[in-house]
Amino acid sequence: MTTAPVADQRRLLDIQALDTRAARLNHQRRSLPVHAALAELDGRAEDLARAQREARTVVSDVRREVTKAETDVAQVRDRAARHQKRLDEGTVSAKEAQALQHEVEQLARRQGVLEEIELEAMERLEEAEGRVAELAAQEAAIATDVARHTAERDTAYAELDAQLAEVQAEREKVAAQIDAALLTMYDRVRSRTGGLGAVALYGSRTEGAQLDFSLTELEAIHAAPPEQVVVAEDYGYILVRMAEK
Repeated sequence: MTTAPVADQRRLLDIQALDTRAARLNHQRRSLPVHAALAELDGRAEDLARAQREARTVVSDVRREVTKAETDVAQVRDRAARHQKRLDEGTVSAKEAQALQHEVEQLARRQGVLEEIELEAMERLEEAEGRVAELAAQEAAIATDVARHTAERDTAYAELDAQLAEVQAEREKVAAQIDAALLTMYDRVRSRTGGLGAVALYGSRTEGAQLDFSLTELEAIHAAPPEQVVVAEDYGYILVRMAEK
C-alpha cells in the first residue's frame, strides 16, 4: 500500500495541470499552421528543382543544335566564298567556271536552308533560356516565402518555448515539495496512460477526466485512510480525494 501526505497528493493536481499545459503547448508547437505552409513550399521547391533540371537540359541540347547550325552555315559560306573568289580572279577555264558557278548557286540555296535551321534553333534556345529565367524567378520567390514563413515559425517557437520554460520551472518548484516516491508513481502512471496521471475526485464525481465507479469501488475509496494513495481500478489514474464542492 502506497501512502503519502494528503498535501502532497493534492499537489499532484498542480503538477498534472502544469503537465497538461505543457502538453498543449507542445501540441500547439507541432501544429502551427506555418508548418503546412512550409511543407507546401517544400513540395513546390522540389517540383521546381525537377523542372529546372529539365529546362537546363533542354537549353544544353538546343545550344548544341545552334552551334552545329552555325558551323554548318559557316562551312557552306566559306566554301561559296572560295569558289566566288576563283571566279572573280578569272583564273579558271570556262567549263570549270560554269561548274563553279553552278555549285555557288547550290551552296547559296543550301546556305538559305541552313540559316533557316539556325534561326529556328536560335528561337528555341531563346525560348528555353527564357524558361530557365522564369523558373529562377519562381525559385527566388519561393525562397522569399520560405524565409518569411521560417521567421514566422521561429517567432512562434520562441514564444511557445518561453511559456514551456515557465511551466517547467513551476513544475520543478512544485515537484520539489512532493514525496519522491509519489512523484515517481505519478510519472509512471502518466507514461502508461499517455499524459494523465492524477484525477481530482469530489465524492463520486471526477474532474480532469470522466470516470465511472462501481458502488463497491466508491465505498473502498472513501473508506481508505487519507494518506493512502488511491488508484482507479479500471483506469490506473491516481485519485486525489477532495472535499465535495
